[in-house]
Amino acid sequence: MRRRLGGAFGAAVLAAAAELPPDGDTVASPPGANDWSCRPSAAHPDPVVLVHGTFANRYENWLALSPLLKGLGYCVFALDYGTVPGITSTGSGLLLPIGGLGAVPASAAQLAHFIDLVRTATGAAKVDIVGHSQGGMLPNYYLKFLGGASKVDKLIGLAPSNHGTTLDGITKLAPYFPGVADLIYTVCQACRDQAVGSDFNTTMASRPDTVPGVHYTVISTVYDEVVTPWRTQFLNGPDVDNEVLQDHCPVTLAEHVAIAFSPTALHLVTNALDPAHATPVFCG
Repeated sequence: MRRRLGGAFGAAVLAAAAELPPDGDTVASPPGANDWSCRPSAAHPDPVVLVHGTFANRYENWLALSPLLKGLGYCVFALDYGTVPGITSTGSGLLLPIGGLGAVPASAAQLAHFIDLVRTATGAAKVDIVGHSQGGMLPNYYLKFLGGASKVDKLIGLAPSNHGTTLDGITKLAPYFPGVADLIYTVCQACRDQAVGSDFNTTMASRPDTVPGVHYTVISTVYDEVVTPWRTQFLNGPDVDNEVLQDHCPVTLAEHVAIAFSPTALHLVTNALDPAHATPVFCG
């Protein structure tokens, strides 16, 4: 009995250790993500790294996509970035960070570190990235300015803030309420960076939208109320697919948050990850 219990305990410890990244992060992961013992298959040789949006975290942002990709045979990894000590959420019954708040360049450096951990753990030369909102734009800074192009095969953005946002015109009101804007930007530096006309967006615009060797997919919804105007999410480049959710499913009302849970959007993601085996997109 002691031997059996000891064996069961040892197996449990090994299973728990497989969920911990090499740097000891213990924050909750979405189902299917961050199994650091996962080894990519021949069918899916690139691990998939999921990057959440502003005011979000990896657990809640990827509750739908992470287990879907794991079930399809991918090695899936997700990070939290841009967190501020003491700012947390109790959503889903867990104490979770509220991330995506830090300055985008600093968050991109965190992504670079995480991708290096994934590549070392899995032995993969490259990863694919799927990001939502800021998480769809931030990796492009990594590709453009932090040498990430040689480590990434595909970048798929769900409603990405690629060229900033007016927040349906709210950013134009900031000069009239300087105290409020300064307070928000103090807590959320990424909010300032993502505003149209910011220094960060000027830096991003100083180089082409895309870098050679990476395939880009942008998935947008006409009902986006956060990254506006929604067409500014699109990228210009020789290896870009700009997709509109309603072109595939005219009846969908998915907006900025719901796009990360839309069956149609997630089907577009899986097609983009494996275009050789793409199937007709589900409308739902």
